[in-house]
Amino acid sequence: MNTTLPKRTFNQEWHVIGFSIFLLMVVLLMISAHATGAGQDFSWDQFFDLWIKMSKPDWSYLSSVTKPLIETIQMALVGTFLGGVAAIPAALLSAENIVKNKFVRGLVRLLMNLIRSLPEMLLAALFVAVVGIGALSGVLALAVFSFGMVFKLLYEAIETIDAGPIEALRAAGANSIQIICFAVVPQVFNQYLSFFLYTLEINVRASTVLGYLGAGGIGLYLNTTLEMFRYDRTAVVILAILLVVVLVDFVSNQLREVLK
Repeated sequence: MNTTLPKRTFNQEWHVIGFSIFLLMVVLLMISAHATGAGQDFSWDQFFDLWIKMSKPDWSYLSSVTKPLIETIQMALVGTFLGGVAAIPAALLSAENIVKNKFVRGLVRLLMNLIRSLPEMLLAALFVAVVGIGALSGVLALAVFSFGMVFKLLYEAIETIDAGPIEALRAAGANSIQIICFAVVPQVFNQYLSFFLYTLEINVRASTVLGYLGAGGIGLYLNTTLEMFRYDRTAVVILAILLVVVLVDFVSNQLREVLK
């Protein structure tokens, strides 16, 4: 009995479905581009002129961006640390295998989800309005952002741990603190460090542009050089940011590989 025909027909149907979805996406993209006016004000002359000017970096400006670049890294480190540490008790309160009260878990998760819905740029704008221009605004924005991200990853990791040690300690009369210290922490510690490093990677990238809003760091210099049309200095700032991001990503990836 020949089964080639049905298989070929089945594959042809999926090809038709896939091609139809592709055409639908193209049509939606064209409609969206027309509705938003995307690309109408784009100038190829300005585009190439910008790249020509940036192709000759002013390397003498490098000494001016070294300090704000270090400040950017410090902002990311402090913000990630504050948010990562604060996320630990919130994650424990949200884990079903730690807290049995549904109302408490639901309330904490609701509050955390509200915090996670705020992007770091909006947070930076809010903190600049509250505490003023400077690195403190960036640190606070990154701390809140890190808090929401680490919380989400950590509480999901806690809910997937082996329940055996927890039940054994409960049967032995251990209190909640002892259960967390001896049954939960050993199982999620490496994962937590991995989450911390991953969040740090994201924060290093995010902190480079927070200066646009007055939150300190290298982003302020990037904004200044663009406003002054000093694209030769803009190139230096971008290359410095690229170097730092690549180095942080490399070190973080290596450390996370060790933690697996």
